[in-house]
Amino acid sequence: MIEAAMIWNEPNNKSHWDPTVDPDWSQFADHVIRAGAAIRSINPAVTRVLGGMSPIDPHWLGRMDGYGALSAVDAVAVHGFPLDWNLWPLNAWPDKIAEIEAVTTKPVWVTEVGVSSFGAEEVQVFGLERTAALLKGKAERIFWYSLFDLPQSWGAETRHREAEGSSYYRHFYLGLIREDGTPKPALETYARHAAEVGLMQWFHYRDPRLDEAVAWLKRLGTKRLRTGLSWADSFRDDAIGWFDRQMEALADFEVTVTFCFTPAHLGIAPHHTSPARDPQAFADFCAWMIDRYAPVQASQAAPAPFAPLEIAGASPLTTLHFDRDERLAAERSAA
Repeated sequence: MIEAAMIWNEPNNKSHWDPTVDPDWSQFADHVIRAGAAIRSINPAVTRVLGGMSPIDPHWLGRMDGYGALSAVDAVAVHGFPLDWNLWPLNAWPDKIAEIEAVTTKPVWVTEVGVSSFGAEEVQVFGLERTAALLKGKAERIFWYSLFDLPQSWGAETRHREAEGSSYYRHFYLGLIREDGTPKPALETYARHAAEVGLMQWFHYRDPRLDEAVAWLKRLGTKRLRTGLSWADSFRDDAIGWFDRQMEALADFEVTVTFCFTPAHLGIAPHHTSPARDPQAFADFCAWMIDRYAPVQASQAAPAPFAPLEIAGASPLTTLHFDRDERLAAERSAA
């Protein structure tokens, strides 16, 4: 079910990681190293993916490599929306992939790419067809964003709405299906590429669209899905009941699950974009989710013994050398 675990989402985008708290991304790298080690210690068959860059930035990736974070992942990811936000043309996709390939030997995944229908639905049709032609064969994984339009009442996850101006509203028109449930013309276009191009769909806590999404994914012939499990959501009422329902519903797909969003009470700043006060707590959450939803099967080799990693200026990592239930209970009692 889970083929890959992505460590955070768009960490070089201030909508998802707070650069005022971690201006050099050294704390983020610490989170990646710890989470990558934790995931591998539970199930080494799960591909570990560095959260998708947005913008695509080889210099930022070089910084992560300098911190040792790339040693803790198996692939790196990029996000791009050239017809809506990025300052480069659609046809530059092969060049953007090449920029990242020039600074790492890790496979490059495109874990979010999309085109808004804000201006015209015909633009989305063209953009999807052209994007598929440009990226198929260039990236091991491609995920189109997204299946559903974002409901206007939910609001977009951004910290620079005022700076985006009218572009903010493009967030609400990136789906292949309108908010009222009717398909856009691009849905038929996507269906022709569904075997090779996966879909990226966030499911909110107790998202009422889950069952409808699964029905559409099967009807379209989608093989791969990227979604997320929020560390912050794990503190909500019956969070595990919701996580179980979500992951059971997605059991027929090859899932890339994204782990992100700091619980406010565990952050250096009280916000989901903040680094955790204790980065090991995030790694523990990742390990818990992999253990619950992607445990090693009897047919797989046992995980390799965990060798603690060293981080300059920090104590050695001791992933899973604790009573997990006791630690999680303590975190929740502090919430």
